[in-house]
Amino acid sequence: MKIPEIFGENVFNDVVMRSTLPHDVYKSLRKTIDAGEKIDMSIADSVANAMKDWALSKGATHYTHWFQPLTNLTAEKHDSFIEPVGGDAVIMQLTGKSLIVGEPDASSFPSGGSRATEAARGYTAWDPTSPAFVKEGTLYIPTIFVSYTGETLDKKSPLLKSMTAIDREAKKLLKLFGLQPHKVNTTVGPEQEYFLVDEKVWEKRQDLVLTGRTLFGASAPRGQELEDHYFGVLKPRVAAFMKDLDETLWRYGILSKSKHNEAAPAQHELAPIFTTTNVAVDHNQLTMELMKKVAQKHGLVCLLHEKPFVGINGSGKHNNWSLSTTGLNLLDPGDHPEENPMFMLILACIIKAVDKYQGILRACVASAANDHRLGGGEAPPAIISVYLGDEIGALVDSIVLGKNYTPHKAVKGSIGVPESPIFPIDSTDRNRTSPFAFTGNKFEFRMLGSSASVADPNIVLNTIVAEAFGEAAEKLEKASRTQEFSVAVKAYTEKLLKKHYRIIFNYNGYGPEWEAEAAKRGLLNHKNTADAVSELFKKENVDVFVRQGVYTKNEAIVRANIQLENYVKCIVIEAKT
Repeated sequence: MKIPEIFGENVFNDVVMRSTLPHDVYKSLRKTIDAGEKIDMSIADSVANAMKDWALSKGATHYTHWFQPLTNLTAEKHDSFIEPVGGDAVIMQLTGKSLIVGEPDASSFPSGGSRATEAARGYTAWDPTSPAFVKEGTLYIPTIFVSYTGETLDKKSPLLKSMTAIDREAKKLLKLFGLQPHKVNTTVGPEQEYFLVDEKVWEKRQDLVLTGRTLFGASAPRGQELEDHYFGVLKPRVAAFMKDLDETLWRYGILSKSKHNEAAPAQHELAPIFTTTNVAVDHNQLTMELMKKVAQKHGLVCLLHEKPFVGINGSGKHNNWSLSTTGLNLLDPGDHPEENPMFMLILACIIKAVDKYQGILRACVASAANDHRLGGGEAPPAIISVYLGDEIGALVDSIVLGKNYTPHKAVKGSIGVPESPIFPIDSTDRNRTSPFAFTGNKFEFRMLGSSASVADPNIVLNTIVAEAFGEAAEKLEKASRTQEFSVAVKAYTEKLLKKHYRIIFNYNGYGPEWEAEAAKRGLLNHKNTADAVSELFKKENVDVFVRQGVYTKNEAIVRANIQLENYVKCIVIEAKT
């Protein structure tokens, strides 16, 4: 098997579009995907026909509008391509209208009380920026999902709106520095942890079957005490699963890169390469689904519950978030960050956003299952803080505290054995206890639960950072037309860093002294979902979504209600079990 030949073979990707679409149709669609231009409806029939022909060549008989309701899962309704043409004859057809808009029943999805029981009509609408794919005989078309009244009922719609918001506000900021990119993208690489257990053993445990975790029974005499599982040798059965999973994911164009044993027995991790945020969200949803299906082929069950076993580490996922334009990572400090005012301003805006909206960040990862991890010495604490590392941390300290700044540069290291290669020692260490850590050219949001959709945290990150960018652009716009611009940027950056310095913590987040210190700083410490979600009802936290056009007031409140409903339902199911 040659991986480049199978990679993306089930995806209606750029290579397929280029070869199957008329040139003018292809160019028009690429403008929508690459530059965010409005879709030209006149090309819909041509795209739909090409998609259909390609899907038929892959053995598909049906198509579905694939969407992400407010359940952390995906949803799909399958329609065949067949259309009658008189007599007993049929043709295989997908029209532009069927590609662009679908109408699934919306009555039984979570609505947070926003819809009456009898209100059933809902619409799905094609997301052309995320590629379609063929799976199990069906063409899957990624879509958004809205109600009859236009209210969003999914996670993809607000995610796309948040991406539009940060693109819009980042462009305003970059324009002050003489940059005018076509599009500013957020990119994400979500690492995914999971457990594998024998299916026959799993079937005997009704608590695992019904709730995803063990609710009773003795602890195992041996857990992770010897620390021998982490990065250990893969067992043959696990290695076979991982090989099968990798090949399956690659066929769907999912950039599966790393795999290894995690800290707990039977716990493992998969990490992909970065891609555009909405595609990364789709890929992660598909990854979780395929993990479970591939595991079954090997007589295994894949557990994505955040804490399936008491007494050993649970599972999360790390949301590696970055910001870029063509050829430029906006979170890359360069060799001399102290001489890079644009990077320092962007950094200060992000720090401001995290501090000001720490309540939303904590709430967006809250769930009954994740409550068992956060603050438990295996995942970040429930207190939001920002880790900057040695180099950037020292630079920020010099600005805020007036300390002398000595650049921390990478040096060559060796273990002192001639045969061993000389290797670079990075200019900063990593901090696994930090919820929101800067790791060289990206931020790693480490609080997500393993079963959660990565849409929610990225909606929040994009929205709050867009807000901070917009405010900075407004403050600095007048100065940008004068020779005092550099002075104004430096002063505004310094002001933000001093005002929001309390959110920066570069030390051990597991230490008991951090809770007391965080309380002194006035940082929030919501240890359970009920308390954390209360932040989502506060006016200032609702307003930021409304201002950025991501949610209406009602949509924001509805989502908070649904999160609390899910929390209560999970606890009740466990109690009944």
